[in-house]
Amino acid sequence: MNFPIYDLHCDMLSYLAKVPNANAFSSEDIACAVPWLQKGNVHLQVMAIYTDVRPGSMELARKQAVIFQDLIQKNSDIFCAFEPGREVSSNQIALIASIENAAGLGEENANWEDIQKQFGEILLRVGKLAYISLTHHTENRFGGGNYTEGIGLKEDGKRLLDLMHGKKIPVDLSHTSDLLAEGILNHIDQESLDVPVIASHSNYRAIWDHKRNLTDEFAQEIIRRQGIIGVNFLRAFLDNSVPERLYEHILHGFEIGGENAQSFGADFFYTGDFPDKSRHPFYFPLAENASKYPEILGVLQRSLSREQLENLAYKNVQNFYQNLYS
Repeated sequence: MNFPIYDLHCDMLSYLAKVPNANAFSSEDIACAVPWLQKGNVHLQVMAIYTDVRPGSMELARKQAVIFQDLIQKNSDIFCAFEPGREVSSNQIALIASIENAAGLGEENANWEDIQKQFGEILLRVGKLAYISLTHHTENRFGGGNYTEGIGLKEDGKRLLDLMHGKKIPVDLSHTSDLLAEGILNHIDQESLDVPVIASHSNYRAIWDHKRNLTDEFAQEIIRRQGIIGVNFLRAFLDNSVPERLYEHILHGFEIGGENAQSFGADFFYTGDFPDKSRHPFYFPLAENASKYPEILGVLQRSLSREQLENLAYKNVQNFYQNLYS
């Protein structure tokens, strides 16, 4: 299947910011390297500004914003900034940045003046944000990450959501604890905030029982709010030993009402320095790099119509952002 691909999550920017001699064109290093993106017919790639919860996270986020800007300016024959409704030439990949872990916007001891300034400086560099994830796996000043227990939305998380109001920046539920996801949805409703809700790179707990995956309740709430859900290619969140579970996650998204929501959020990142060897290999061969999208769509032809495949490949993401910015 030769549909264009719109993917909601990769970690190219943190790789370029932290790994010595990192190169966006190095197919040996990272599964979302430019040659893989080109081979996979990727027309839109969301690049996350990822940081840990530690001192220096704001500086690292700024560095990644500069790298994002440079990628487009120095490689204009390959990359362009994503503009909803604008045609992307067949030899270009549109880029849009996101924030994965709001620690990059505000370290634990930063004051709100610093956070607002950081927010503005990053937006100035990247132009638009595809979404903001309040947390990563752990707890921060904004709330509880997906591996925490009993930690929901904190007061600073509410303030950040208030700051996002009306700015056409979705909040991402991919790394929330269930309690944080519930708190985010409640706060948006109680304060009548204009903040869309998505899950950029999440699978389904009904298929693989993992805390990183969405319950059907949260997935259907995203669908109800006309959000999008990007399926994650990481083995740990699919099924540690059954590669074909990827297709089951995608089909489950359609089965629970996600005809206009299901999309891709592959989550390709640099794995060379990852200390937990039990996680290697991170990806099954059928989804090991960004060249694999056409093959994945080819297998799904047996179960999905052409229109459904087109929605999955790019149209659901395209429609979401066109509606957001209209």
